[in-house]
Amino acid sequence: MTTKKSIALLAAAAMTVSLAACSSDDSSGAAGGEGANYVVANGSEPQNPLVPANTNETGGGRIVDSIFSGLVYYDDEGAAQNEMAESIEANDDNTEFTIKIKEGWTFNDGTEIKAENFVNAWNYAVANAQLNAYFFEPIKGYAEEGVEELEGLEIIDDYTFKITLSSPAADFPDRLGYSAFYPLPAEALEDPAAFGENPNSNGPYKLLEWNHNQDAIIVPNENYAGERKPANDGVKFVFYADQGAAYSDLLAGQLDVLDAIPDSAFATYEADLGDRAINQPAAIFQSFTIGEKLEHFGGEEGKLRRQALSLAIDREQITDTIFQGTRTPAKDFTSPIIPGYSGEIGGNEVLNFDPEKAKELWAQADEINEWSSPEFKIAYNADGGHEAWVDAVANSIKNNLGIEAVGDPYPDFKSLRDDVTSRNITSAFRTGWQADYPGLGNFLAALYGTGAGSNDGDYSNPEFDAKIKEGDAAASPEEAAKIYNEAQEILFEDLPAIPLWYSNVTGGHSENVDNVVFTWKSQPNYTNITKN
Repeated sequence: MTTKKSIALLAAAAMTVSLAACSSDDSSGAAGGEGANYVVANGSEPQNPLVPANTNETGGGRIVDSIFSGLVYYDDEGAAQNEMAESIEANDDNTEFTIKIKEGWTFNDGTEIKAENFVNAWNYAVANAQLNAYFFEPIKGYAEEGVEELEGLEIIDDYTFKITLSSPAADFPDRLGYSAFYPLPAEALEDPAAFGENPNSNGPYKLLEWNHNQDAIIVPNENYAGERKPANDGVKFVFYADQGAAYSDLLAGQLDVLDAIPDSAFATYEADLGDRAINQPAAIFQSFTIGEKLEHFGGEEGKLRRQALSLAIDREQITDTIFQGTRTPAKDFTSPIIPGYSGEIGGNEVLNFDPEKAKELWAQADEINEWSSPEFKIAYNADGGHEAWVDAVANSIKNNLGIEAVGDPYPDFKSLRDDVTSRNITSAFRTGWQADYPGLGNFLAALYGTGAGSNDGDYSNPEFDAKIKEGDAAASPEEAAKIYNEAQEILFEDLPAIPLWYSNVTGGHSENVDNVVFTWKSQPNYTNITKN
């Protein structure tokens, strides 16, 4: 997922990164302690070095969120709780926030964390256009071309800094638990690539090993000063190329925690696992994106073809047949578990299955410019359990529009994301969002705002951008939600992405672990898991 939102979606400085494979049955020794008994969990190869503001996918995100801490964190239900922040004080109109951080927090190497570690990291993310730089857009000075230091960031003293926004944002403090806002030591800004291979972090865990394309091990950080202290010896993330293999390992007791049941097991996993099975709503939205520059998908022709494609997809049949109660057909671009959600957005009838209307709109597009592409492809990562639904969506399009539609598999998530972020992708592609923080705006601004770091299709609509800013400036969360839903009406006209369904988190755990809780973000709370 880039879902988050899509989602969501991570070592002592003296350690060297091992490139050798870890033994799956010998976790003893090293920083985890002699005879360390790691919780074994599924994961995927991070796309980039583990730098928080440059990590916007779940493989790297689950590690980053485990080895770094920020001003606040989100509890299992999604409520923001102060962590490094001693206090966050807003002025009367929510344009200024004074942050006081707790004294005594350090990075792994013992360096004390001060206000400058936040301010310098945030400025660096913006100046170097890191993937999550868009999260700093509300801060005064962000819009200035070539900005090196944001005007709206001011260090008051070693433990205090002030944030000035260009317009009001009542929910800004709730956003500060997202990884883009984590602090960094000075060396991270000097050589982020080297730092990201072996981060000097400040969270509940630290990185012990990262064996590329195989696994990563995180162990408790003895210098961590917060309340989320791990109840285990550490976590070993195994990077599976196939979800079926991960599920087989779970049943065999070789994997302790799995957060994605393969579709081939949907009919049996609850019986297989009993009370160790997980099926609960999550803040996950699934879609596929059609880039703005893709032939036949620009201007009025593109609008008609996007609407036709959406109407040609039988979401009810696909979610019933393939997902068997673990997905719900989408009614908007967000998630039903997010406060302010509405399934009654103007224009969302384009999500209904209507093959006759689909044919009619496709024919209208042909009158503008006759379809000439040999195939309509939907790219996806083959290691994520997506083949069945992509093929089903492609077949629905093929059968109802009379065009050749096919899935286009990439071997793994990283290779797909590399082509997407480098803009080398030449087809539609699987997308989605796992929320970064519990707000409607997070599903909208980060994915469809002009220039946003996760705007993979390069969509741009000034009217939409203005609505998002209006929602950000609303006096209350309720008023903001109303405006964000008005912004969604614009998305339903343009369809920069084709909404498909909302995901439940479907997972489970082995008999080797206890205290397994899946959070609002559909991720296990790794710190609480105990090994038997």
